[in-house]
Amino acid sequence: MKGEPEPFMNLRIDRGGMASMLCAVLLCGLSACATKETTRPACPNPAEIAAGFTEPLATVRYLADDALEGRMSGSDGEHCAGEFIAARMASIGLRGAGEDGSYFQHVPLASTLQPHAPQGTGRNVVGLLEGSDPSLKHEIIVVGAHYDHLGWGAFSSLDNTRAVHNGADDNASGISAMLRVAALLAQGQRPARSVLFTAFTGEELGLLGSAYFVRSPTIPLRHARAMINMDMVGRLGDDELIVYGVGTAREWQALLQYQARAAGVRLAEHPEGYGFSDHTSFYAQGVPVLHLFTNVHADYHKATDDWQKIDAAGIDKVAAMVTGLARTLGDPAARLTFVPGEEKPARLSNDGTRAYLGTVPDFSPVPRGVLLSGVTPGSPGDRAGMRRGDVLIRLGGQDIRDLQGFTNALQAHRPGDEVDVGLLRQGQEITLRAVLGRRGG
Repeated sequence: MKGEPEPFMNLRIDRGGMASMLCAVLLCGLSACATKETTRPACPNPAEIAAGFTEPLATVRYLADDALEGRMSGSDGEHCAGEFIAARMASIGLRGAGEDGSYFQHVPLASTLQPHAPQGTGRNVVGLLEGSDPSLKHEIIVVGAHYDHLGWGAFSSLDNTRAVHNGADDNASGISAMLRVAALLAQGQRPARSVLFTAFTGEELGLLGSAYFVRSPTIPLRHARAMINMDMVGRLGDDELIVYGVGTAREWQALLQYQARAAGVRLAEHPEGYGFSDHTSFYAQGVPVLHLFTNVHADYHKATDDWQKIDAAGIDKVAAMVTGLARTLGDPAARLTFVPGEEKPARLSNDGTRAYLGTVPDFSPVPRGVLLSGVTPGSPGDRAGMRRGDVLIRLGGQDIRDLQGFTNALQAHRPGDEVDVGLLRQGQEITLRAVLGRRGG
């Protein structure tokens, strides 16, 4: 869909005093004004940081600024990011669908996957676009993205230096796309079903925000008809948009192909509903899901994942496709037939007690194994001689068909184990020897 760029934080909007609210949120915060919670430092002003930018890049520019210090779950930076997202939801016309009619749901951050991570509380940010059909508006389509990142890189970073990890692609891009979808759906005729927009905390610590939401939903989850997750959608360029979850409903493939053509996007489709992002929490509850993703890159989980590298036109294409999907799913005649998965995967842990190889997967489909987009310098894989472009087909005697197989094989070992690593390199099968390490070691 083409059109004029959405102005960033346009204070000329007059929607029941919305301009005053947007100004006040910079001084007090939506939640602090209402609940008098613990005082935090004043948030950076979005209008100053993103002056001259238009959507979808303006949202990325603010969320990925150094001033937010990498948006670690529970931090002041993530708090400010949540305030910003809530203010944008309000300006678009979404009503608060969190706790007590607010935009927030508080999430305990204790993590078995990251036992040394900061404790405390993060917040999911939840806004509802109410459906237009009185008999169907209780049914919801969930559109989500996580907004936390790695802070200063103490956990999960693939860099060896302490620095702010801004997470422009991971996942300021997904939040930008989500808010763009909300703005487009709010224009004109609303879908018959309601659309619930949710920005999740704690994804990097083990899907904590989405897992908490499905356990304690602010809107009954039995009314969720589908969940669309956007995680890392900022590097599309001329590449294919990777879509996981196509096999979670019989109707997904036809719907996707139509909307992808309309948005001018080529797709690489994967059937799996379980994966390493927030859609997994919903699929485990019997909800058909999609995960949209523009692939990993050299800046993944590094301090170099900055806003200057974001493809704004690509975000617009992704948002246009998701808007089309949401409109179609919101139609009274639309029904999805859920297809259950075979197994629930464990999320790869970054806890230092787990084995670590140091490979960065490329999520493009290959007939067999896991294609590597890179190998972390100095990691066990690097020392063993693994390279970008290798296809990992075996680890420690276990054949690897896909990323889940790699996860299972790696979790069968401990740091210090010496293992054979089977690779396809330029069509030839080779075997290397690697000593598995631990995160940060």
